This record gives sequence, structure tokens and C-alpha cells, in this order.
Amino acid sequence: MEIRLLHGAAIAPYIDDLVRLRLTVFREFPYLYDGTPEYQADYLAAYAASPRSLVVLALDNGEVVGASTGLPLADETDAFQQPFLANGRDPARVFYFGESVLLPGYRGQGLGVRFFIERESYAHKLGGFDYCAFCAVERPAGHPRRPADYKPLQGFWRNRGFLHEPSLRTRHAWRDLDQQEQSAKIMSFWLKALPM
Repeated sequence: MEIRLLHGAAIAPYIDDLVRLRLTVFREFPYLYDGTPEYQADYLAAYAASPRSLVVLALDNGEVVGASTGLPLADETDAFQQPFLANGRDPARVFYFGESVLLPGYRGQGLGVRFFIERESYAHKLGGFDYCAFCAVERPAGHPRRPADYKPLQGFWRNRGFLHEPSLRTRHAWRDLDQQEQSAKIMSFWLKALPM
């Protein structure tokens, strides 16, 4: 397994691989995402445009099997920044952890932990951040598409030092696998203070 760290424009050659990976993994619960390659490529272009972005790639024999993203929250869209502004927090002081996606056959081998370590280390290296943060979609416990063997990740996130901040919420719209139209999903943030 190879781990490769990419920043800014170096991400661009991998966008197609990242799109395929994201569209595959995001179909799973809790995202149930039925999106388009075009939207995903556009979203990832923001990472390629940010010189302070990070993509952590996991490659198996040259094939991208996992990835994790991060960039300063100030380089993210208004929808991600607004909850912080509304709560009197400066987005410029937050390093945002985007998604971590990993094909099922590669889970449980420590790559998820490595994704968090690499992003936090990079935020430290950049400097100027008080927090690392990410947001997660909120689905009801009794959701009809929740698999019987689904394991929530809240414990994993707490073990990485993140605390849930339910006052920091945003909404994003996408089409679920069983929907004809997009619907807004509530996403709440998890934060970890970065020591000076």
C-alpha cells in the first residue's frame, strides 16, 4: 500500500480517480448519494485550486483505493463557513477535513487513522489554525436504508480527539438513491482543538 500526499495543482491529474472512488463510496449509508461525475469533479477542482489543500491518496498497485481531503476552511464554500461565522468563530482559524473514502476491502487496516493523522499533521505544518473540523450527515437511527450491520463512526472520531458541536450545522442538498429530486440534508460539525 502506498500513501501519497498531494497539494494544490498536483491533485488535478487524480480528479477522475477521486470522482470514481467518491461516487462508489458515497452510495453507501449514511450518504446514500446519487450524484454525478460532473458535480464531483467541480467540487474537487476547488482542492486543486487551493495551494494549501491536501489529498491523502491510498494506492494499491497504482490504483486509488482510498482518499482523504483537507483545506483551510477559508478556502471552502460559504455553506461550510457560515455556521462558524454565525457562532463567532473565524473560518481562517479552522482547517477543514473533507471526506475520507475507502473501498470496503481496505477498511479496518488502519488507513482511516492514517488519513486523520496526515491531515492533522499537515494543519500543524501550515500553522495558524486553532481547530481541525469536519462535518457529517445526520440520519435518523431508524432510517429504512440503514444496514443491520452498520457501525457508526462517532466512537472512531472521538478516539481521534474530535468532539461533536451540534450548534455548528449546515445543510446540503443531494439526491438520495431512492429519490427523484434533491433534498436538503443536515450536516453537523466535529471539532478538535490544535495545541499551539
